Amino acid sequence: MTDPLLPGDPTELGGYQLLGRLGQGGMGAVYLGRDAGGRLVAVKMIRPEYAYDPEFRGRFRSEVNRARQVPPFCTAEVLDADPEHPTPYLVVEYVDGPTLSEVIAGNGPLSGGNLHSVAVGVATALAAIHGAGVIHRDLKPGNVLLALGTPKVIDFGIARAFEATSRHTQTDQMVGTVAYMAPERFETDRHGRVGPAADVFAWGAVVAYAGTRRTPFQADSPAATAARILTQPPDLSGLPDPLRQVVARTLAKDPADRPTAHELLELLLELDTQDRAEPVRPELLRAATAARRLTAGGMRPGRTRRLALAGMGVLVLGTAGVVATQALSGPGPGASASRGEGTTAPTPSRSRAAGGTAIIDRLDRPGQWQATRGDAEGRCVFADGRLEARTGMSPVYRCQGPSEPIAGDQAVSVDATILTPGTCAAIWFRAAGAGGGYLVSLCETEVRLGTDTADGVTGETRATVTGGELGRARRVDVVVEQDEATVTVDGTAALRTRLGEPSRPAGRVTFGVIDDVISGDARAAFARAEVMEL
Repeated sequence: MTDPLLPGDPTELGGYQLLGRLGQGGMGAVYLGRDAGGRLVAVKMIRPEYAYDPEFRGRFRSEVNRARQVPPFCTAEVLDADPEHPTPYLVVEYVDGPTLSEVIAGNGPLSGGNLHSVAVGVATALAAIHGAGVIHRDLKPGNVLLALGTPKVIDFGIARAFEATSRHTQTDQMVGTVAYMAPERFETDRHGRVGPAADVFAWGAVVAYAGTRRTPFQADSPAATAARILTQPPDLSGLPDPLRQVVARTLAKDPADRPTAHELLELLLELDTQDRAEPVRPELLRAATAARRLTAGGMRPGRTRRLALAGMGVLVLGTAGVVATQALSGPGPGASASRGEGTTAPTPSRSRAAGGTAIIDRLDRPGQWQATRGDAEGRCVFADGRLEARTGMSPVYRCQGPSEPIAGDQAVSVDATILTPGTCAAIWFRAAGAGGGYLVSLCETEVRLGTDTADGVTGETRATVTGGELGRARRVDVVVEQDEATVTVDGTAALRTRLGEPSRPAGRVTFGVIDDVISGDARAAFARAEVMEL
């Protein structure tokens, strides 16, 4: 339903004609718009008070770039955005249909094939969203639209920018509706570390509501509901088996006990068809099948929850920016390298933290990383499907990367290519602002790890590596556990060393180039970047 524009509402925003109001939320107003070609779109205009917050703009820019990589499988496609506009805005596909909450309020709970279709559709959306490294954070019936009976999930990803800003202005404020929040959402020491498992929990609450017209932890007040979520089992009476058993698994208190979105989709597609009154719509099945194939690279995910973040294989499929990661068993024994000596180390296998920040970027166009204008110091450009860093007067040049810091244990993985002799491809992590941090330098014959300071790089540990031919991409993985880092090149662990002083518990990740022979024209390229908290 579209309401008329209110006095003071704009009639045009970023070249989109605004026709009416679709809704109002915590982040701002949503308008029905029309683009230059006549296509109807939904335009979300951010509230003015957030437009003046540079941290919000940075996070909004980052989250929008991620959201644009989500394939449109049961999701409203992100079409356009302008984080730099005086009033930042986001443009998404217009879905002409009621919300799930409106359908339940008007017609009562769903059953049979209709209920199963909603369950499959929302799980399909989560598989696509999580596969692109995005977390929804505010999944609820009001964010599920039913277009011709096919669910489409909206408002994914950008809630993180709002939630982070809100916490800086009001203690313990969070984005979301209490009835659909996972237990970890209420843990104050985990604010900002809510992960994909929280979305899976919200899926269970949404499906339970769709099938019973009540939430599984329903109580008389938000506080009482939160208490039930934390301490009581869900009330799933009225849901049919075997769907009830699947929903129960997604509502586990411990995030590790819930299935992933990909596993959830597998479970739903394998349910006995005799338990459904009618089959799932063909277009929905096609979307679910495509999401399952894209997200898992054609392989069944099973119960593998451990990610090999050093020496992992990353497969980019199509234009969706979706990755598949190889699971390994666990770290082997090994000793740390002494200061100044590089020794080989076993390849560690680490688990992605529930709620850990994840950054995925193919680096084939502006996204999490941006091009920089050429100047005397150097520049970063997108060329030949990758990000290329070039020096000028300065022997070191950094590209402009994601603004959000990565805290604690973390992993960085990227393809690095040395393009000119005497050049090192540089990876900074736990960096503060435009300087400092820890620095991994991949050179033609060696890899180094040290602390980057105003006085230069100190305490470097070095190890010999092979395969450094110019123009050859090498996969570099950096896994940081507490104060120890392991660097792996092309699947072989090259060195393990303790991080030097000063201690840096968090910071940004970015890439760049080092002119090791001061030639004035050092060039290195990067592609297929993945950064995540462990």
